[in-house]
Amino acid sequence: MNVKMIQKKRQPSPWYQQPSCLLVLSTLVLGVIVGLSSMLLALFLEVIEQCFLHFGESAQVPAPTGTPALIRLLSVFAGGVIAAVIWWLLRTKTTPTVSIKSALAGEKMPFWQTMVHVLTQIFYVGTGGSIGRELAPREAGAVLAQQWSALLERLHWTSLSTEDKRLLMTAAAGAGFAGIYIAPLTGMFFSVEVLYKKFSLKTVGVSLTMATIAMLMGALVKGFQPYYLLNDVRFSMSSVVFVLVLAPLSGLAGGWFRKCFQWAEQHQTKNGQILWQLPLAALLTGIVAYFFPEIMGNGRALAQFAMNSSHWDIIGVLVLGALLKVIVTVLTIRSGASGGTLTPSIAIGSALGAVLGFFLSGWVPGMTIGQGAVLGAGTLLAASQQAPLMAMFMLIEITHLDGSAILPLAIGILIATTVSRRVLQTKTSKKD
Repeated sequence: MNVKMIQKKRQPSPWYQQPSCLLVLSTLVLGVIVGLSSMLLALFLEVIEQCFLHFGESAQVPAPTGTPALIRLLSVFAGGVIAAVIWWLLRTKTTPTVSIKSALAGEKMPFWQTMVHVLTQIFYVGTGGSIGRELAPREAGAVLAQQWSALLERLHWTSLSTEDKRLLMTAAAGAGFAGIYIAPLTGMFFSVEVLYKKFSLKTVGVSLTMATIAMLMGALVKGFQPYYLLNDVRFSMSSVVFVLVLAPLSGLAGGWFRKCFQWAEQHQTKNGQILWQLPLAALLTGIVAYFFPEIMGNGRALAQFAMNSSHWDIIGVLVLGALLKVIVTVLTIRSGASGGTLTPSIAIGSALGAVLGFFLSGWVPGMTIGQGAVLGAGTLLAASQQAPLMAMFMLIEITHLDGSAILPLAIGILIATTVSRRVLQTKTSKKD
């Protein structure tokens, strides 16, 4: 009897329960599931934009300029009222949602509350709210990965280690981003550089595979077109001179914007005050959108406007647009809205780069305002997110940049990230 029991204990597990096989299986399954969720979120965004703004967003028409001004104002305000009620109910009447960072530390993300939270983010952006839409697919990916790991445990497939579960969660968050923006390398770098913070063959392989599958799923709706359209993608060596001036400014601005976003998140309204604060922020956004529709949404329209600018008479509009985008986005987060800050950072950086490009184009041969906008977007994004690799590959993937942009973009991102880090460290030390 004892011999039979020992033999039974030594019997190897089925191949699909082996740690490496189970990790591969999980990567493939989650890639499909997360990609499907990103595809559905993209379709949901289109439905909301059509219903509230009678507008179909595209790279060619990124802002609802054809929508009557009063409709733009009412759309954002109505979206703010509805989103405020939903978030108030989620935060006070149900199990509160859990951030990805907390989930990676071991907390459980409540599934249905998280999915409602995700849909509310997309809903508010679709009505014109000034916030990034990229947090929603990341949170959807993370909660789906957590649910998948729980399912494996219920099936007694328990060979996934705690670190493998964390890796799958970070990879799924990055895959959610890749499925929305058709950017697998960006999704991978977001996973391993921003969330998991560990580069290895395993982490890169799992994250990139999952992001690629999710990207292919998202492309069924979005196709493989660039998210931003560029008139001029050929960068000359003179752009390196330009970026030496731009990058320190982007680093300073990026560090300041990061502090503003962090302040808004730390002091974010969580109680019943969201019922009047978020509608008020939405009303302010709507008033601005009445005159300047490019301020609406995640910042795509403002960035596209800057990248396609070529005349001096729009410089004042870009400066005002960047300042207003900072104000309404920070107030939106402070008032209780949840969302990302990647694409708003791109919008603000594009405006900064375009303005500087206008003033230096006469001194730097071959430079254009549009190229300045692209370099501004990449450098400020890297500075505000403290993620240079993710920022660089994000700009390459969402704009389909020519290889000539890699050198100036890389130099600018390196300088801007360094300057931003010093700014953040200085402020932290002063506070301490």
